[in-house]
Amino acid sequence: MKRWKTLLVVALLATAACGTRGGAPGRPPADSQVIPPSRILDFNFLYARNCAGCHGVNGQGGAAIGLADAVYLAIADDTTIRRVASKGVPGTAMPAFSQHSGGMLTDDQINVIVTGIRSRWAKPDALRGADPPPYRAPSPGDPQRGASVFSTYCSSCHGAGGRGGRASSIVDGSYLGLVSDQNLRTTVIVGRPELGAPDWRGDVPGKPMSSAEVSDVVAWLSAQRPQFPGQPYSTALQLPGGVR
Repeated sequence: MKRWKTLLVVALLATAACGTRGGAPGRPPADSQVIPPSRILDFNFLYARNCAGCHGVNGQGGAAIGLADAVYLAIADDTTIRRVASKGVPGTAMPAFSQHSGGMLTDDQINVIVTGIRSRWAKPDALRGADPPPYRAPSPGDPQRGASVFSTYCSSCHGAGGRGGRASSIVDGSYLGLVSDQNLRTTVIVGRPELGAPDWRGDVPGKPMSSAEVSDVVAWLSAQRPQFPGQPYSTALQLPGGVR
């Protein structure tokens, strides 16, 4: 009994000592601090958690356009990138990230992302000597002219009427339902190099697209967007078990 009591006292003293030193397994040191999520201002962390899933690791593109694309960063200024990141694009797959718009990021965190994208990936001399169409359309395009523009610049890859060829269908209702007209314009100008799609200079060698031609082809694509995007299930479809 005496020996048992001695062991118990030793164990209690050891536990107290560990608690005093903060050395108990799993117990943080007394001077440790937990950083609130809103205080994290590391670009790599914020980009990886909020942007990379769609725009790709290191901005190389994925489900959405690559943010490290020099052409994109040449035509889209910081105000534009900040607005899209903060407010999103309603009706598309681009969500709002700012707390003011229902997202999780503070204004400081949005600024870290925008500044980091520009400082890491912009190449000021990438378009020296080139005259890219502006990010925003100066005036609405004409869909009738756009059909001819599409035939000239786009059909060799996307097929007659945009229904697919070497590249995927560009008039698919589900696709058009997920992108805005501005997104279409940006993609036509910037291209999708990670997918083999050239920018506005490379569709027809030696014949870059003008701003008006970009606007016209976007107007034509927009006119192909269905009122109710997506392919509904047929009411006649009989599923196993009699479930319709």
